[in-house]
Amino acid sequence: MANLPPGDELIFRVAISVPVYRLFDYLAPENVELDNIKPGIRLEVPFGKGKKIAFLLEIAQCSELDICKLKRVVRILDHKPLLSTKDLRLLLWASNYYHHPLGEVISTAFPAALRQGKSVVVQTEKRYALTDLGKVTPGAQLQRTPKQKSVLEKFQCNSLSLSEAELSAWNYNWQPAVKQLIAKQLLQIEFNDAGSNSPEALSSIVEAKRDSITLTPALSQGERELNARPSIISNNPLQCNPRQQSAIDAVCDCLGRFGVFLLEGVTGSGKTEVYLQIIRTVLERGQQVLVLVPEITLTPQLEQRFRQRFAVNIALSHSKLTDSQRQAAWLQMQKGECSLLLGTRSALFTPLKNPGLIILDEEHDASFKQQEGFRFSARDVAVVRGKLLHIPVLLGSATPSLESLHNADQQRYQLLHLPDRAGNATEPVLQLMDIRNKRMQEGLSESLVAEMQSTLAKSEQVLLFLNRRGFAPTLICHGCGWVARCQRCDANLVIHADEGRLRCHHCGREQYLITQCPACKTGELTPLGLGTERVEKALAELFSDKTTVRLDRDSTQRKGSLENYLQQINQGKVDIILGTQMLAKGHHFPNVTLVAILDVDSGLFSIDFHASEKLAQMILQVSGRAGRAEKPGKVIMQTRQPEHPLLTTLIGQGYRSFAKTALAERKEALLPPFSYQALLRVQAPDIDTPQLFFQAVAALVRELNTGHTQVLGPVSAPMARRAGLYRYQLLFQNARRQELQVFLDALIPEIAKLKQAKKIRWSLDVDPVDLY
Repeated sequence: MANLPPGDELIFRVAISVPVYRLFDYLAPENVELDNIKPGIRLEVPFGKGKKIAFLLEIAQCSELDICKLKRVVRILDHKPLLSTKDLRLLLWASNYYHHPLGEVISTAFPAALRQGKSVVVQTEKRYALTDLGKVTPGAQLQRTPKQKSVLEKFQCNSLSLSEAELSAWNYNWQPAVKQLIAKQLLQIEFNDAGSNSPEALSSIVEAKRDSITLTPALSQGERELNARPSIISNNPLQCNPRQQSAIDAVCDCLGRFGVFLLEGVTGSGKTEVYLQIIRTVLERGQQVLVLVPEITLTPQLEQRFRQRFAVNIALSHSKLTDSQRQAAWLQMQKGECSLLLGTRSALFTPLKNPGLIILDEEHDASFKQQEGFRFSARDVAVVRGKLLHIPVLLGSATPSLESLHNADQQRYQLLHLPDRAGNATEPVLQLMDIRNKRMQEGLSESLVAEMQSTLAKSEQVLLFLNRRGFAPTLICHGCGWVARCQRCDANLVIHADEGRLRCHHCGREQYLITQCPACKTGELTPLGLGTERVEKALAELFSDKTTVRLDRDSTQRKGSLENYLQQINQGKVDIILGTQMLAKGHHFPNVTLVAILDVDSGLFSIDFHASEKLAQMILQVSGRAGRAEKPGKVIMQTRQPEHPLLTTLIGQGYRSFAKTALAERKEALLPPFSYQALLRVQAPDIDTPQLFFQAVAALVRELNTGHTQVLGPVSAPMARRAGLYRYQLLFQNARRQELQVFLDALIPEIAKLKQAKKIRWSLDVDPVDLY
């Protein structure tokens, strides 16, 4: 063992999760053995009056501070680095690019328990599997015990075993039914053997069968099926059309080196099947795959597809899992005990022992951009991570972001196009329904109701989209005009009639639903506008013999409720599906043939230049839920602006034509992606303090700006007051990314030193996706 020479002192340079733009020096522990002391390990250090967890970045011989003033590391928490050199390089790049304190950035990469200094322990998770009897027992035999029937059918649909975490994500109260099914010998307990299907184990199988299995990436479809091995594949892949096969071959040819691929496929074109077949090739190489989705609601169905296809260990990472479950997934990927990780934005930084591929599904989605704290873009950081790891990155979407399309035009990304729906499915017909001067019943025109009746008469399903939850967005007095406003925000209180509450959707403040106007004491209080609750009540009156399911954040709060609703929809137990943006992407409802967007006009007028792009993406994503199987689909958009260019372009010429026009407009206006932006956001409990802060910032800008960076503002945020804080913005824009970064490199550390900065909350948003 290499020990510290007597009398010499080494310096541990560490990052700590505090909002400070610097590293900290500590003395190495006495008599420390240096063999395993490498960057990436966690330490416990004294900090202020307490102790904090630190992350070792460097071992130095000297410090800029007086060595006598340095404190000593309390203890070393890890024997081996939890983060590799490449992991640390990625986090350092992210810290520099987004100008966020390095300690907080590194902390983001760790699960909560490890952030708090807990020990590195991978808990063995109990799993349940069908017995031979359970595989052949029809659910109908359990008709008198519906919960047991539901659980049994869940296992039979998944075809493989399910873990406690997976069952909890599906239904919070699964234990009693599982216990009874075990007693009936329909289920059995098994324990997860982490190493049996790990990348290393699969790789060894590949080596052992090298003569009989060809692993070159240019395999044809037939060769892939011929060489499918039970150790990786549970079910044979589907037959791909030529466009799908071309996309698969292009990515597989790039395995082992960096490249970014933009898979643009219309909704229902079979992008997931392309993912699955590329993933299979990566697994056959003994490598790991990271798959990111923008929202938790997309994980259950994608997870099911993965588990049906692959007989390998699959980990999940999203906010609905417990800290211990997320830690287990993190450590299994870090140790190479798991082959595939499916997660949301935060899973991007999970360490991979043997990385092979990164996939971002729905790459255009704004949810990939963190909106609080460390404001990173998972899409952009994934591209940088792929470059550091020398692996391909696959971005998929039916409606790619304008930034990604521009990168494809500039040949930074390779465009892979799937212009047609897979199988016999055809593109839905899009139709504008002019509702000017038409009689409406809670947002439903008579023409739309007639279309719904016709669709339901054929035993087909209808999907209604309204991106506004609650009963109504405004409560107004018919007598004096008083409006129920949030006392802490510049926003109206939203009526939630089912709960009898008024609630602010921005700060969470709520109160009982009042019945008398507090201003005039006599006026009639009237709900104004539409929410999903209000439309649901109207549907119950218009279609009393039909089953309606409402899917929004309020109706799916209970654990497992969303999965239960989706199961009912796919089993044909639901006639009308009403919901918000959680319905807009990824879901496959084969029997939905009519989709209606009840209020398409709400997104047409906005001060944010991103708004038209987001609206176009939303329209086409929602439209993509129609006619995904054999039956043709129809999409109706109710509008009072039937001649609006955005709507007519989308219907007549499609998304690519809209994107081409939108990019030309942005180029003319020098807006991203033809320029680069950073937004300085400021919040304070009063109006005066931010003004003093901006005066100090203005002096810094005059000193540091070379003249090439445009400074716009400061101005009040579109919502000037939120959660009791007054909000302001200052926008920096430059035609060259590097020049903007050099300016921010100089400016942000100086802002952090301002005494005015300590009296307000401020943050920097590099490449903002909205201006709110």
